[in-house]
Amino acid sequence: MDDSKKYTLPALSFEYGALAPFITEKQLTLHHQKHHQAYVTGANAIFEKLEMARREGGDLDQKALLKELSFHIGGHRLHTLFWENLAPAGKGGGGVPSGILADWINRDFGSLDRFKKEFTQTASSVEGSGWAVLSVCLGTQRLLLMQVEKHNVHVYPGFRILMVLDVWEHAYYLDYMNDRAKFIENFWNIIRWDMVNQRLEAALKS
Repeated sequence: MDDSKKYTLPALSFEYGALAPFITEKQLTLHHQKHHQAYVTGANAIFEKLEMARREGGDLDQKALLKELSFHIGGHRLHTLFWENLAPAGKGGGGVPSGILADWINRDFGSLDRFKKEFTQTASSVEGSGWAVLSVCLGTQRLLLMQVEKHNVHVYPGFRILMVLDVWEHAYYLDYMNDRAKFIENFWNIIRWDMVNQRLEAALKS
């Protein structure tokens, strides 16, 4: 397969130890290099299967293959967004939102505290493995939360994703064991609000 058509693991914009103590170097390295890489590798392997079958005229179990492809692409895309909306505490991470994001949070949720409460509840109540997601519906000009199971279940099609939090156990288990709630609480120290605001501004211009 042409390398230009393959997914690649994105580099982080910070060092592996930069998010400590909220995410340790060991935890982040494992998450990025092993788990995220697995979704990149999985998606590329399916693309190769599809190309080979089309080239040789072979048959495929499309239902199973496309379900698996959706899982791997979802994992790759959500992880990429996750790394982008993180920054070291005090160096772009933490604090409070500003700009249009702050205005819309206050308008749609009533306050930042109310938004954080609802987002936290969304993340903590994901059944099994999944994600808490802040999205925007351009049709109604409204911020909405999504509770995505796995990487591809309960997604609002076409809604622009602004912020994500990975609550798969592989995202926090080395640091927090089974204390998902503490991991979610510490997420607010490393969230990169300026990136979330940039995504909202870009969505509104599209």
